[in-house]
Amino acid sequence: RVGAQLATVALGCLIFIDDYFNCLTVGSVMRPVTDKHKISREKLSYLIDATAAPVCIIAPISSWAAAVSGFVEGENGLALFIKTIPYNFYALLTIAFMITAVLLKIEFGPMKKVEIDAQAKLEEKIAEVQKTNTRAKVVDLVLPIVVLIAACVVGMVYTGGFFEGTSFIEAFAGSDASVGLVYGSFIGIVFTIVYFLCRRLISFKDSMECIPEGFKAMVPAILILTFAWTLKAMTDSLGAADFVAGVVEGSAGGFKMLLPAIIFVIAALLAFATGTSWGTFGILIPIVVAVFQQTDYTMMIIAMSACMAGAVCGDHCSPISDTTIMASAGGECVHINHVNTQLPYALTVAGISFVTYIVAGLTKSAWISLPVGLVLTIGTLLVIKMMQKNK
Repeated sequence: RVGAQLATVALGCLIFIDDYFNCLTVGSVMRPVTDKHKISREKLSYLIDATAAPVCIIAPISSWAAAVSGFVEGENGLALFIKTIPYNFYALLTIAFMITAVLLKIEFGPMKKVEIDAQAKLEEKIAEVQKTNTRAKVVDLVLPIVVLIAACVVGMVYTGGFFEGTSFIEAFAGSDASVGLVYGSFIGIVFTIVYFLCRRLISFKDSMECIPEGFKAMVPAILILTFAWTLKAMTDSLGAADFVAGVVEGSAGGFKMLLPAIIFVIAALLAFATGTSWGTFGILIPIVVAVFQQTDYTMMIIAMSACMAGAVCGDHCSPISDTTIMASAGGECVHINHVNTQLPYALTVAGISFVTYIVAGLTKSAWISLPVGLVLTIGTLLVIKMMQKNK
């Protein structure tokens, strides 16, 4: 059971190019494995969700990095994104929290109950797992994924002008992520169909039937994204960014050291209410850059990280988040059950991240604040395990 959960985390970390792709791929690949080891669908959905957005937000080569880079004006967006990674405490601590909890076999809250129930209820589900093609090999999964990731990277730098003489970093920072991912996905799907036909694993007819099923799986996420972008455009037209920037800038002097922690909370609440990380980035990152760009560069990096971490945290907790919905779909779990079971885990990491951002605001050093966060994460889990043992 520990190995199956760690394999899920590892695969989730490996597929860093996009959170939707992560959710659907990890869920479909690992579901039969976790069912065999009697791991609940809720736990699988949590592992998928916790390695989707948190991994994408610390991966320089991802659609998220390109999106964040696009919100920064007057700076090299990608270079700035890379500098924020050590301060993205929610993402880093979520990964540490997952691995530690799996290794120490710690469950708490509603997740503990569903995990106990899964021991008995998944017996009949194991028999229902579809029979796999005995001719299939591991390379039949890995090769199309590698081609897809490579094609997406090439597509993104192509849109940024890499083949016209622009450097790789500048091309990636200036890329059009949506167009680049379309190019990469098209190449990936054509390669996969041809490869499976050559290997005689799936017929052409079955391949064509899979394509509309994939489209249908993305419809809820596309609708949510459409509404989120509408909300962002409306907020921009109302001048909310300028207003909040003025308020924060006017009162930043008195509690400047606490601003990263405050920004983390604001971003988390905003992302939770709207269900979108990208919309939160679009609103808050320009404000943070405007406030700190000319006064304190290091604090700007920390505050940007707090904004991104808070947005991912709120997105992770929100029942209307596209990533949360995709994680439920990937794990074939009842959506509200997934939200209820993962909420205590996400809130625990959020509390630790809040304290860590206070430390970061005081020390302005990732070498001090990140180890403090890791110690708090492991210590919290050990205390929970001790309390459960005493009980």
